[in-house]
Amino acid sequence: MTALTLDQARTIADAALDHARGNGLKPLAICILDASGVCKLAIAQDGTSLKRGEIALGKANGAVALGVGPRALNKMAIERPHFINGAALAIGGPLVPVPGGALIRDAEGTLLGAIGISGDTSDNDEAAALAGIKAAGLAAETGA
Repeated sequence: MTALTLDQARTIADAALDHARGNGLKPLAICILDASGVCKLAIAQDGTSLKRGEIALGKANGAVALGVGPRALNKMAIERPHFINGAALAIGGPLVPVPGGALIRDAEGTLLGAIGISGDTSDNDEAAALAGIKAAGLAAETGA
């Protein structure tokens, strides 16, 4: 397997939303990118607050662009804020260095893409992402 498929992205998003509903999370926005940064799927639940989709995109985009999970990006932002500021400019797209997503890998560890979720707490957003990736039979990397 070398590419994240639309069917896999749909499975991930559906399972993440099922997790959110089952755990009483606030409405979520989800963005799933493939390994080249192409948006495979973007979705927002009814009632999602303004700009949550852009935040979800920034979480996924930063992770896939730098090849590290959102938690690792968060740690970098705390320890090396100038690097994250420079990286945000260099990657040419949004970078939100906050937990709430994960890199998506296949069983062999090949990077397939990334997911970003925004709408609830960072930990809850991340839990929804992990549930979605697991449901698709793929591996998650948060950078924890």
